[in-house]
Amino acid sequence: MFSSSTYQNRRTQLKNEVSHGVIVLLGNIENPINFEHNTYPFRQDSSFLYYFGIQAPFIAGIIDIDENREIIFGDELDMDALVWTGRQETLKEKSLKAGVSETMPFKELENYLQKAKFNNRPIHFLPPYQSYNKILLSRLLDRHLDELLPSEKLIKAVVKQRSIKEPQEIQQIEEALRVSTEMHLLAMKIAKPGMKEYELVNAIQKYAADQNFTFAYPPIVTVHGEILHNQYRENSFKNGDLILNDSGAETPMGYAGDLTRTFPVSATFTERQKDLYNVVLRSFTDARDMMKPGVKFKDIHLKAAKTLVEGLTAVGLMKGNAEDAVANHAHTMFFQCGLGHMMGLDVHDMEDLGEQYVGYTEREPKDKNTFGLKSLRLGKELEAGFVLTVEPGIYIIPDLIDMWKAEKRNHEFINYDLLEDYRNFSGIRIEDNFLIEENGYRLLGPDLVKTVEEIEEIRKQSLN
Repeated sequence: MFSSSTYQNRRTQLKNEVSHGVIVLLGNIENPINFEHNTYPFRQDSSFLYYFGIQAPFIAGIIDIDENREIIFGDELDMDALVWTGRQETLKEKSLKAGVSETMPFKELENYLQKAKFNNRPIHFLPPYQSYNKILLSRLLDRHLDELLPSEKLIKAVVKQRSIKEPQEIQQIEEALRVSTEMHLLAMKIAKPGMKEYELVNAIQKYAADQNFTFAYPPIVTVHGEILHNQYRENSFKNGDLILNDSGAETPMGYAGDLTRTFPVSATFTERQKDLYNVVLRSFTDARDMMKPGVKFKDIHLKAAKTLVEGLTAVGLMKGNAEDAVANHAHTMFFQCGLGHMMGLDVHDMEDLGEQYVGYTEREPKDKNTFGLKSLRLGKELEAGFVLTVEPGIYIIPDLIDMWKAEKRNHEFINYDLLEDYRNFSGIRIEDNFLIEENGYRLLGPDLVKTVEEIEEIRKQSLN
């Protein structure tokens, strides 16, 4: 945990933003795998962590703005529980570390909220995502599930606060990225023909676990990099394949790293692989160099797309004017997703609160319909203190080729004849994490190798 004053100051700021009513923040539960006492690894709700810091299931926090009270609701371990768990830090002790002196049994939460409701005081809560908490809120507030409308005022206040990272949060993210970088270097050093994808995943997971870190998200380690969120891991590596490794570590306090590198199974890239890799790298550097406060991330995304089109035109896969191609979304044949996203306590930071609130503004809402742009998680102006990813890519998807070719979509910009020769190419992505500063940006974590020459040098040494 951070210092108790950290959590006290965060809650004070939140109270000032919301101004009136009762804020209820539910912790997560231990979710059963196949019966009640066989559970998935516990992960606390990120907003609860941000304001209270307590890593324990079946608890809730109340911030009563009007009565100036802060209460943790939960149950101390009884003897039946202690038999199985042994003596542990009490809930009262944990609460004091969060700067909360008042605790109450969990069953009292309902009475507290009902009293607030009876007195016509607003009860603010965030969008619940665990089924248990949805049902719990429905009971606590005596509302049907369909009537559970989260507090927009609370959502906006939390997003405003959590978006600007404190120096101690940056330290946590850099720790996550230190381990993430070592995971990626290890993968580049041990991958070899005949190895299974899951073997590589297991190796980097062990490395993270040996540092007392976990994965920040299910890793994407695949020879089919064109599948954006591929979780199939039973392919064997063979010479000529590209390995796309999108993986990141999470610190014990819950902060994420998120890196992607693409490297050959062989000692060197093929000429085609090298050409397209360098197209992605130029797109990455052009996007990175645009970042500073006041610049819209959507504009950076479109600049990255334009650079991709220019590079793809140079190798013959696209044609025509690059700006016109981007305006007609022709680049989405190769780049179907967004350039990046906010990152912090969640790898897609605050995703549970809604992309419209996290990545966009009321004046410039998210485009939910246009292919490509609808997958852009962040579009608004950057601010000092934001932490985000930059991750352009080229993804050659056979099914998409077939559909667009049959429709003659963007045929004036796409060289379909040559593209057929690339239909089994796979995909390439390069991803780093950045802090937006007053005058620009700063790379977070160690500078992980990313040029063709640097990657080939590691692969040559590893395979010799």
